[in-house]
Amino acid sequence: MAKANRYGQNTIADKLFLIAELTLLILASLLASYLSNLYYAPSTPIDINYQLINAILFAASVMLCALSVGLYDQKLRESHKGIIKRVIITLVFNAILLELIVFQLFSFLNLGFSYLFIASLFSAILLSSFRALFHYSDITRIRRRRVLVLGAGERALIIERRMRRNVDKRSIDIVGFTPIEGDKESVIDSKKLMPFNYATDLYQFVVENDIHQLVIACDERRNMLPVEHLFKCKTRGIDVIEILDFIEQETGQIAVNLIYPSWVIYGNGLDLNHRFKTNLDYKLNLILALLLLLVTWPIILITMLLIYLEDGRKTGASVFYKQLRVGYDGKPFYILKFRSMKPDAEKNGARWASADDDRVTRVGRFIRKYRIDELPQLLNVLYGEMGFVGPRPERPEFVDELAKDIPYYNQRHNVKPGLTGWAQLKYPYGATAEDAQEKLKFDLYYIKHRSLLLDLIILVRTVEIVLFGKGR
Repeated sequence: MAKANRYGQNTIADKLFLIAELTLLILASLLASYLSNLYYAPSTPIDINYQLINAILFAASVMLCALSVGLYDQKLRESHKGIIKRVIITLVFNAILLELIVFQLFSFLNLGFSYLFIASLFSAILLSSFRALFHYSDITRIRRRRVLVLGAGERALIIERRMRRNVDKRSIDIVGFTPIEGDKESVIDSKKLMPFNYATDLYQFVVENDIHQLVIACDERRNMLPVEHLFKCKTRGIDVIEILDFIEQETGQIAVNLIYPSWVIYGNGLDLNHRFKTNLDYKLNLILALLLLLVTWPIILITMLLIYLEDGRKTGASVFYKQLRVGYDGKPFYILKFRSMKPDAEKNGARWASADDDRVTRVGRFIRKYRIDELPQLLNVLYGEMGFVGPRPERPEFVDELAKDIPYYNQRHNVKPGLTGWAQLKYPYGATAEDAQEKLKFDLYYIKHRSLLLDLIILVRTVEIVLFGKGR
């Protein structure tokens, strides 16, 4: 079972990475407490118990803020300067969180400004240095599992296209693709092919090349796979997984073009949405909406004034914009937003919005970038038409069009639409049918894996979307 342990090494490495960062943050906090005692408060030294409590509190708060700006995204593509920038933003958010909320509620935990400043400075140096060592050197290779793909046809080509960037392969090393009889012709690079006799030598090849995982990605399975060899690999601790589950595991999306009915019917997870059709789900969204309204009402009032001054007073157009969208179970509802386009934006009919849409006003461009235009949708949440997390609701005209061309598109209506979602975190701004299909892959993944923890992670990481303009 040694191979099974190697297969899990990337998970263990991730845990060790988090433990290492937690340790560094606790160390930074304790050093800051020591220096504060030594130089800034010699007459009133900080009690050791408070030092330990603050160290744990400081570390947990920093890690939460780091999550919100995407520092724990395994697919994060940033230069070292970009990482340092995110680390600094993390520590600024952490200082605000501790000073304005935590220390106000629990004043006895406040160790003073000098402690927080020194702890943040040490953390910035330690985290930036640690991430430079861990992520941007060959040390990341120690946690990669070696993968052999059985198949070199059209289905296997999907893996090649999906895993083409180095950032997509941080946890795996694709050893090669083995052509299987019955595969359709593909354009996989011949250098990546492993044309050995899989029918008689698969197990031997797996052992000799230290393979940790086999991915079944052949175009035709019936009577084509060496079942005895696969069974032997499985019993020896080598993971055997089919392409649908592999893509879901590695990319956080479901490949809708590979789905077959039995996978949907017999697969686990897609029925989880029924557990969320409860009063508790609505009450949590209601509480969050009320809290957010209490915090953002000044922004709402300023936005209304700016829209009115730009063109509202001249045209008499409302500062708000109502638009028909498709919601839960396919039922239509009117979504409420701040108007970000000119009043006559759709005089020629409905059309996809684009990143550089000339119909967008100056105020509209700003409020779209930082998602301020979506604050009125808190009223949709209060009415129970939307939740905070879920697939973004689409217009009926586009839904009818997309449902004809994209398989399983209507399945995204099995949960309430949301202000933010998994697709917004994982996919950049897009406004075409192809983009809709890509986003559906993430929406189906969310529906399958939906949980309170995933919702909380998406909510926290939505801060990254607002700050860095990811998605829309």
